[in-house]
Amino acid sequence: QVQLVESGGGLVQAGGSLTLSCAVSERTVRNNAAAWFRQTLGKEREFVAGITWAGSTFYADSVKGRFFISRDDAKNTVYLQMSDLKPEDTAVYFCAISQYGQVTRVAPHYPYWGQGTQVTVSS
Repeated sequence: QVQLVESGGGLVQAGGSLTLSCAVSERTVRNNAAAWFRQTLGKEREFVAGITWAGSTFYADSVKGRFFISRDDAKNTVYLQMSDLKPEDTAVYFCAISQYGQVTRVAPHYPYWGQGTQVTVSS
């Protein structure tokens, strides 16, 4: 069973930075795409950023130029570096591993999820 554990969330002022980490328990998913989603109360889970097994990256328009996703397969870890944070970035952030090698922006394509980490940006 693949397990994902996120860390790095917290409270930050607008304009600040945070880096989220996602530790993946299994090496067997190295050929799968990984992604970060976020969710606020009453809303659907929203795609934030994704990275293919080969390292190609994709971003939601709302975070492009401010967020950076990366993966370190030697450490089985996926990262999300967030800068110039805005109050509208406040959400629970989830790491996910896809059933595919390519990134999709559809949550049901991701069978493996972490428990989520809260990011709160104050104005």
